[in-house]
Amino acid sequence: MNNTDHAIALVGVTKSYGRTIAVRDLSLEVPRGKLFAFLGPNGAGKTTTIKLIVGLLRPDTGWIHVCGHEVGSNGLAAKAQLAYVPDQPFLYEKLTGREFLYFVAELYGISTRRRDSLLESLIHRLDVGEFLDQLTESYSHGMKQRVVLAAALLHEPAVLVIDEPMVGLDPRAIRVVKNLFVEHTRNGGTVFMSTHTLDIAEAVADQIGIIHRGKLIAVGTLDELRAQARRQHSLEEIFLQLTEVSDG
Repeated sequence: MNNTDHAIALVGVTKSYGRTIAVRDLSLEVPRGKLFAFLGPNGAGKTTTIKLIVGLLRPDTGWIHVCGHEVGSNGLAAKAQLAYVPDQPFLYEKLTGREFLYFVAELYGISTRRRDSLLESLIHRLDVGEFLDQLTESYSHGMKQRVVLAAALLHEPAVLVIDEPMVGLDPRAIRVVKNLFVEHTRNGGTVFMSTHTLDIAEAVADQIGIIHRGKLIAVGTLDELRAQARRQHSLEEIFLQLTEVSDG
């Protein structure tokens, strides 16, 4: 396998917490320029997998590459390709949203001119201008989510890894975020999205992976998953059937 062909590659990855195996012998390849939806019941191993990909956890066995860089031995090079948005967005509460975005731009060495050009579009599309100069301690979850997403996209990452991106967003914001994800992949980027919102995964994902009890039980396009489940139905029905078969 040529790891430079894939945005994300995991081979034989296992991660345990004490006696509990959270991820078991996981091998997965996510091509560049694709929107990959990662699905699974609560406790299936989704968030652990994400933390392994972005380097917040180290696997017990196996290895992980991001854009050809090994996350363990060449972690900085791998992380430079990434942007990560967790399910609980973090902001510095004593900064305004604008100050936070400027801080992120400085971390990535983005020039003032380039920063302002990129932010003008993101601020408009994510509709954050109204509260951007307020302290982030006053933000709702949805407001935080939009600002953190703007920060994640600011350095134009090759790979965007995001955990439950639609929580707290209103329908208009959900549509905007979906469009941003699709545009990111059309421009050659990759989105790895963990979600419980199956209808969104069904609408925008190029590929879908389903993890259950720490094991990857299905991966492919929606049509390929339909073939595996032998159902020409919704992703929700396919998901329920495959996880029930796995339990059996």
